[in-house]
Amino acid sequence: MPNLSPASTVLRCKECGAEYPAAIRTACERCFGPLEVVYDLDAVRETLTKELLGKRAWDFWRYAELLPVGVPREGMDLKPGFTPLRRCKNLGSKLGLREVFAKDETVNPTYSFKDRPAAIGVIKSSEWGLSAVGCASTGNLANATAAAAAKASMPCYVFVPANLPEAKILPTVAYGARVIGIEGSYDDANRVANLVADKFGWGLLNINVRPYYVEGSKSIGFEILEQLGWKAPVAVIIPLGSGALLSAVHKGLTEFKSLDLVHDVGTRISGSQPAGCSPIASAYSAGSQEIAPVEKPETIAESLAIGDPASGIEALRIIRHTRGFADAPTDQEILDGQRLLAKTEGIFAEPAGGTVVASLLRKLESGELDRNDSVVLLITGSGLKTVNTFISGDTKIPKVPSTLSAVEKVLGVV
Repeated sequence: MPNLSPASTVLRCKECGAEYPAAIRTACERCFGPLEVVYDLDAVRETLTKELLGKRAWDFWRYAELLPVGVPREGMDLKPGFTPLRRCKNLGSKLGLREVFAKDETVNPTYSFKDRPAAIGVIKSSEWGLSAVGCASTGNLANATAAAAAKASMPCYVFVPANLPEAKILPTVAYGARVIGIEGSYDDANRVANLVADKFGWGLLNINVRPYYVEGSKSIGFEILEQLGWKAPVAVIIPLGSGALLSAVHKGLTEFKSLDLVHDVGTRISGSQPAGCSPIASAYSAGSQEIAPVEKPETIAESLAIGDPASGIEALRIIRHTRGFADAPTDQEILDGQRLLAKTEGIFAEPAGGTVVASLLRKLESGELDRNDSVVLLITGSGLKTVNTFISGDTKIPKVPSTLSAVEKVLGVV
């Protein structure tokens, strides 16, 4: 990989357009709107070409010019990204869908897409010389941040809801992070983490490093276009928590279009969040421009249980602008989606992945998705970290005497 420098120039407010130097800044000083990293695309065109991409390593540092950090020295990061885009022929055949793909983020270093933004956030914090990193999380980001911090030899502090299942947070402890359980919801943990970031000046990735951190997720959009042979899918369905992932994938698609690496990006970008915590989907269904927070999320999809989504308004705008949808399947539909993907394609997704499968089924049934469409499902993380939600009658293993006749009886062949 060449020693490329990022082509980022400024931070720009997504609401009023105000620009700021590329430094630690959480929101616009004029309107308190969210900030995004802006790149010098003319400079990027010189080195980010299809020909040169073909000579680069198969991880997300291949897109270095469009990431807001310098390529880390060897051995400083876990090299996430360039996960498989799996053609789901069995699922498509079962549903009568011409072409469906799963962008399989379960194979990242800590088994979720959060390894991408965590890598960016930790490296950026290191570049700034911050003394520690951390995050507020419901599980996946905690694991990813702790692992990235361990690799970069940085102290890590993670704030989670106190009632989070231990299985989701044990890897974070194993990676050496200090975990603090906050009584209440994710939003309470996030609020406390904000106070900590201000007091100690640590790099809390999804708080004071957020404008840079979210840039890691847009590489998913880059990869989808490249893996489809420089063609855009008709539709992408993305799990909705804070809304940042959907917004980032959209940015990835539009940046490649701006660089003329792909043409006619008319992809309909849709989001799926559980019915028990669906502030974005509820606003979409109501035709509202505002999002009403959910005070007490109740869903098995814990990674999406964000009642006050920081990027919700932006995600809602993108969904409407691209003629997508925001859907809210029930927990039972989510479980059914998990099982269907596992049984047809051998991909065991976390509940967040089950939401997009559930929404695919619902929208095919309603006619909002055409069975001739090319659809990409974003599978954000592994179900191995959320097995407690998957346990049911049909997952129990029968105890059978160690004789052939007993086994035959259970199998129903006698």
